[in-house]
Amino acid sequence: MALHECKVQWVHHWTDKTFSFRIERPQSFKFRNGEFVMIGLDTPEDGTILRAYSIASPNWADYLDFLSIKVPDGPLTSRLQHLKEGDTVVMNRKPVGTLVIDALQPGRNLYLFATGTGLAPFMSVAFDPETYEQYEKVILVHTVRTLSEHAYRDELSSLTKHDILGEITQDKFIYVPTVTREIDQSGFAMHGRCSTLLKNGRLAEECDLPAFDVNSDTAMICGSTEMNAEFIEYFEELGGKCGNASERGCYVYEKAFVG
Repeated sequence: MALHECKVQWVHHWTDKTFSFRIERPQSFKFRNGEFVMIGLDTPEDGTILRAYSIASPNWADYLDFLSIKVPDGPLTSRLQHLKEGDTVVMNRKPVGTLVIDALQPGRNLYLFATGTGLAPFMSVAFDPETYEQYEKVILVHTVRTLSEHAYRDELSSLTKHDILGEITQDKFIYVPTVTREIDQSGFAMHGRCSTLLKNGRLAEECDLPAFDVNSDTAMICGSTEMNAEFIEYFEELGGKCGNASERGCYVYEKAFVG
């Protein structure tokens, strides 16, 4: 299997459990926002180790960003977390995935529901100008346990003031950080799980939005298996259908990769 060899350009540790890294983007590498790619390391002990990682940077950028957890005994992340600028990683040449706008019906509002590192694919979707051509509002809801786990919070909080995208996202992008294991006295994050906040109406109330309607609204889901299942059950009960490559739907989730 032919792989790209890419230099690491930047590494940032959000917490003792999560970090991001940036690599150079091969000139021939093209992808749709929301897709993932197999990325990893060549190791002398175990050979080439690859895992699926959603691409967190938009497809107009000349670099590729990734968001990862740290697994102390993980075959890959136990090594990957020690990356530094100038190191080399390997990457598959073919990106894939089901978290793409093409699989959703155009409509009123697009909700991006993420837990933990499930945020990664929605970074690329939220920073894609084409997303805002199809929807009146784009609402990114990111649930983590504690405030410190909100990766990219500064970038997302300032997206509507972005030098290039500010004019496009102004009055259209809504960032909703939430936490489950602490109360945020500053008012930055709501308390509760993203699925609960949608179902009990608090999300709509806080964002001054109408209730979710499967006929006019759409959603992307990326997180734990349990969270995905909860959303899928809810949307199906409302009469929503999962979108795919052949037929657009009300919601999509990553079927091959979680987080």
